[in-house]
Amino acid sequence: MPSSDLGKVLIAIGIVILVAGLLLTLWPRLPFPGRLPGDLSFHRDGVHIFIPLATMIVVSIVLTIVINVVLRLFR
Repeated sequence: MPSSDLGKVLIAIGIVILVAGLLLTLWPRLPFPGRLPGDLSFHRDGVHIFIPLATMIVVSIVLTIVINVVLRLFR
């Protein structure tokens, strides 16, 4: 493995560790999962239905950005 490829792998691993650390630090203050405006919750006769629409959209956008950044590092 050439040293430039090894450098890119180490940068990608560092970014993943940084993002994981930030999420763990900020998790109690984040307004999700399940509490964003747009998340639907229905209660009736002992039945609870929860549809996290806004949370799914936010997670999809964040994952798309992260995957694109990582893939660009390896080009």
